[in-house]
Amino acid sequence: MGEARELQLQIMGQEAREENSAEANVALRTKTPRIRKYMRWLQIAIYSFFVLSGQTVATLLGRLYFEKGGKSKWLATLVQLAGFPILLPLYCVSLPKSPRTSDSRTSQPSALVLLLLYVSLGILLAGDCMMYSVGLSYLPVSTYSLICATQLAFNAFFSFFLNSQKFTPFIVNSLVLLTTSSTLLVFQTGDSSDPKTVAKGKYIIGFLCTLCASAGSGLGLSLIQLSFQKILKKETYTVILDLIIYQSLVATCVAMVGLFASGDWKSLNGEMGDFELGKASYLMILLWTAVGWAVFSVGLFGLIFEVSSLFSNVISTLGLPIVPVLAVVFFHDKMDGVKVIAMLLGIWGFVSYIYQHYLDESKAENTNVD
Repeated sequence: MGEARELQLQIMGQEAREENSAEANVALRTKTPRIRKYMRWLQIAIYSFFVLSGQTVATLLGRLYFEKGGKSKWLATLVQLAGFPILLPLYCVSLPKSPRTSDSRTSQPSALVLLLLYVSLGILLAGDCMMYSVGLSYLPVSTYSLICATQLAFNAFFSFFLNSQKFTPFIVNSLVLLTTSSTLLVFQTGDSSDPKTVAKGKYIIGFLCTLCASAGSGLGLSLIQLSFQKILKKETYTVILDLIIYQSLVATCVAMVGLFASGDWKSLNGEMGDFELGKASYLMILLWTAVGWAVFSVGLFGLIFEVSSLFSNVISTLGLPIVPVLAVVFFHDKMDGVKVIAMLLGIWGFVSYIYQHYLDESKAENTNVD
């Protein structure tokens, strides 16, 4: 009788353990997708920090270069591009497939098509960086960063024609606000009694160059999205990395040619000697500017891989309120009423744009669930 009772208790204990094990497995399977989701958003947050910090530091250092005696626009362009080799070790890193990765059996474009794609995007990138350098040399950094926010509006405009993006009320609202924000800055030429204020002609040139560079960046982003859809036909880790590196390589070569063809290289030694902060500071500013843009590129690559190139553009524009505030602190830029209104309109336009992106993402997730 005692043995039978003992056997019954053993059976009951075994069943209880099996039941607990089954419940634990179910709980683990339930938690795993949630953990993966949190990890993915943690990665996105890290990449976003790289984009914002790299872009902010590089922009401020770029302005410091011109502020303290730097004159070469081509050298300033080159340091924006030359940091791309920092991405090369990423070829040795194995990451899980992106959820947007398409079938590997998709037909590959020919080498000639890829060459034309990389060269055209690289030339466009070099032109954008050159115009950004001109704008940064002539404008207060706070004004410069506010004008750069129009990149979102240009991206939405070109995406309407190239990527079939619909003009929703939030997108239209964003376009109007960002356009109005930049228009206000046209009349912000500064106080002529301030020795740091540039001439009106240079201000207009800087404004137009920055605006054209923002338009070029918006166009480039739409073309990259179109390339993924029509030419590359997938967004795998290697394909995205190849696009960023080869595009940057071509752009760096263009900047090098411009530096030597313009004759700027001849005056670099004298420029370094006359630099207000000294030769060591001159070299360190250029070095850390290049590192800042390289960190920006790492974050940009991560955001494109994890989310999309459109989202990476939105995050890069998130630095809109950061740079003007730091410019007031470090460069003593004047933040008068017009700039404040322009910044608030730009932030409002950004929030409108990001909210539409959130709605699109939510709609896509609901469609996938259904």
